[in-house]
Amino acid sequence: MLSLDDVEAAAAVVYAAMPPTPQYAWPLLAKRAGCEVWVKHENHTPIGAFKVRGGLLYMDRLKRTRPDVKGVISATRGNHGQSIALAARGAGIAATIVVPHGNSVEKNAAMRAFGANLVEAGHDFDAARDTAAKLAEEQGLAMVPSFHRDLVTGVATYAMELFRAAPPIDTVYVPIGLGSGICGVITMRDALSPSTKVLGVVSTGAPAYALSFASGKVLATNSAETFADGVAVRGPDAEALAVILKGAERIVQVSDGEIAGAMRAYYEDTHQLVEGAGAAALAALLQERERMAGKRVAVVLSGGNIDRELYLRLLAGS
Repeated sequence: MLSLDDVEAAAAVVYAAMPPTPQYAWPLLAKRAGCEVWVKHENHTPIGAFKVRGGLLYMDRLKRTRPDVKGVISATRGNHGQSIALAARGAGIAATIVVPHGNSVEKNAAMRAFGANLVEAGHDFDAARDTAAKLAEEQGLAMVPSFHRDLVTGVATYAMELFRAAPPIDTVYVPIGLGSGICGVITMRDALSPSTKVLGVVSTGAPAYALSFASGKVLATNSAETFADGVAVRGPDAEALAVILKGAERIVQVSDGEIAGAMRAYYEDTHQLVEGAGAAALAALLQERERMAGKRVAVVLSGGNIDRELYLRLLAGS
């Protein structure tokens, strides 16, 4: 587990590249959800997602400890890859990013714009990760994992901001991809707001973390079928699961329909553009509206990167 000192030191690295993001209590969301709703706006970062914080810290350490590193490689559905590409460029390190076939066109374009060499391989994130590990060995590149202590420490800075800036929070909902976000939230909850309950959120089409949480051990699934690519993971990380088992209250599963509804709610009530994973936390709160009645709740809007065509189609739904 991380200490508050660890995260405060990470903040110095993060804030050299970006300011803290805001957290707002939106009245129309409160009316919709039947409770006070604070949104942590991680869509307001240089890559439009929370992942940038971890990438900055990871690459800072790598540059200091391995100054002669040939290059880095990682796998992603988009936001982690943008984070590594941006941070690697700032550190003067070449980055190769592996994405699955059919990945978001606009996320791919963003990664290339940040200087990444993009490779398409595999049918989903887990398959792309296998390819990245193979290429790392073949080409002598440093493999950047999607879950690592530095990544958790970096992204924990958003939780530190939330707990210090918002009034005392009863419950916070956090989307789960591989787990860096929720692990960072749990760490800062323990340090700054011990009474706050932390709830993880996954897709019903990618329920690996929910199944693993229920069983108390890592359970992988054969597929991860959801348009919310940030939570489309088949194989949980064992280290992340251990933190979640110890620190999370429960994990809520939301359908693609509920996620799309939350995306529309964000647009109508806050005029924020939100990707699927970014809307998952609000979808879970709306599902549990009666349970949260009258409480002060925070939801993590983890990112706003979504292809225009898909977003328009979802926004037009009813």
